[in-house]
Amino acid sequence: MSLSGRLHYYERIFSAYLGSGKSQLTFWHGAPRLNEQATIDRLGEYYMEFFEKANFAGDHDPDGIPMLNYHGRIGLQYNPIAIAQWGLGNHDLFRRTGNSENRRKFTAASDWLCDHLEQNSSGVWVWNHHFDWEYKSTLKSPWYSGLAQGQGISLLVRTHAQTGDQRYREAADRAFASFLVPTENGGVAFIDAAGNFWIEEYIVSPPTHILNGFIWAVWGLYDYFLANGDNMARDLFARSVQTLLANLERYDLGFWSLYEQSGTYLPMVASRFYHELHIVQLQMMFRLTGEQLFSQVADRWRQYTLSPVNRTRALLYKSAFKLGYY
Repeated sequence: MSLSGRLHYYERIFSAYLGSGKSQLTFWHGAPRLNEQATIDRLGEYYMEFFEKANFAGDHDPDGIPMLNYHGRIGLQYNPIAIAQWGLGNHDLFRRTGNSENRRKFTAASDWLCDHLEQNSSGVWVWNHHFDWEYKSTLKSPWYSGLAQGQGISLLVRTHAQTGDQRYREAADRAFASFLVPTENGGVAFIDAAGNFWIEEYIVSPPTHILNGFIWAVWGLYDYFLANGDNMARDLFARSVQTLLANLERYDLGFWSLYEQSGTYLPMVASRFYHELHIVQLQMMFRLTGEQLFSQVADRWRQYTLSPVNRTRALLYKSAFKLGYY
């Protein structure tokens, strides 16, 4: 990242973390929780609770769609991942309460996803982010994400199940095709030298295999299979599970989890929020697959959080990485 880019990044981050107004962090950083009422053999409630996000008190557009305030040069923006999670939270609240306002919100989110699914330069249907994003190298607008593809599908297939409106099914079908296309050809899939199938949250070269984004995207494959009985989705889900089983230990530092496979001298350690998110995601992966390794690693990573030394060490690693690479 250039010196100018770094200055703008730190200006924005300090404003978001230390400023008095709301920021995008208000939406993202609630406590991760399993949804104990989620079903694994049929479409029902989503696998995590997004109820705080369903009641997001930040900015909304005139149609009631949430917008996130990133501060700095980015400012107020639509984020398709946030809109999908907002919709999923409202979907689950509607199933529990029958409240018409929750129904209006999750269908509004699904309508937004249908209206904003667009073809990228390779002709693949994606949900774009229309703002630059500071990563190790800046993601230039418009950029798309395997995470957005997966969570958009998870909402759309549920909305189709609730309403029967084929528009939602057709949008999910288009978005699913991105999983069949490698990243170099405009999709979100990457196959490594060992034959592992990955879904990339950020499309960069070399790929960084962000753990939380991969798992959330994999749940989109699972939901698409539940909704349609699609054999390709089933097979890609099974390949993704094998990828996780073969690589999960690479995300274990012995005292904390890694956010990604950064390929840098200093590893990118997960923040406290993302470490706890990893634990919840692995607990659900165990429920979906019965694979004991997911439960074992989740328990080990939970134990890491009990140590003040581990928490401090993780924070220092994270801070050093940010200073060195952002």
